[in-house]
Amino acid sequence: MSGTETLLPYLKEKKAEEQEEPTIIVDSREANTATKIVKGLRERGINVKIETLEKGDYILSDMCAVERKTVQDFVYTLTRRYLFEQLFKLKEVYPKSLIVLEGYLPIIYKFSRIQPVSVWGAMFNLAKNGIAIVNTTSYKETVDFLYVAARQEQIVEKRHPTIHPIKKCETIEDAQIYLIASLPLVGREKAISILKTYQTPLNALINVDDWPKTVYGLGPIISGKVKEVLNTPFRG
Repeated sequence: MSGTETLLPYLKEKKAEEQEEPTIIVDSREANTATKIVKGLRERGINVKIETLEKGDYILSDMCAVERKTVQDFVYTLTRRYLFEQLFKLKEVYPKSLIVLEGYLPIIYKFSRIQPVSVWGAMFNLAKNGIAIVNTTSYKETVDFLYVAARQEQIVEKRHPTIHPIKKCETIEDAQIYLIASLPLVGREKAISILKTYQTPLNALINVDDWPKTVYGLGPIISGKVKEVLNTPFRG
């Protein structure tokens, strides 16, 4: 037992430690859009350092980083498939990465563009890949959570917030997965299945019409979106 399984070590800190406050590194873009959170953290005594981060919004230690999304942003991100790739890359360098989902969760039943079952499925997919989700109902609760989490990481477990560079595509296999995963509605898991079936990205793209028949979990909607990207002239 390392003491991390409960909050007892945190609740029984020494008086000298009560005066010690942690540091949270905040991404500069997040700081610009979440000014109330930054202000709230500073009011709680947190030493806030604003840096430009490659991934993640808040770094709590050398092991733990946090991505914050509002419920609306989370749902919107699912239609673009960005979130999974971001979080999986973040988890590679911060093993205890997690997502703070801020807002009233039942609002997902009010969206018309995406089914609630898709939202629950996405949350399950993140959880089974080791990415915890913490739901807060307001920015004030987000401030409270970040404050407690940072103290747990730094005061109790004696870790220090550290900026790690995000791993790039170090191998050909990484680059191949990244290429296919970036296509609409694909993502990392489906990209691996596609590459296992077709061996090369070029062969996969040439045979995109056959995906629904040859790759489990891929239907005509996904292949249709990919074909649209591949065949639409660039108008930049």
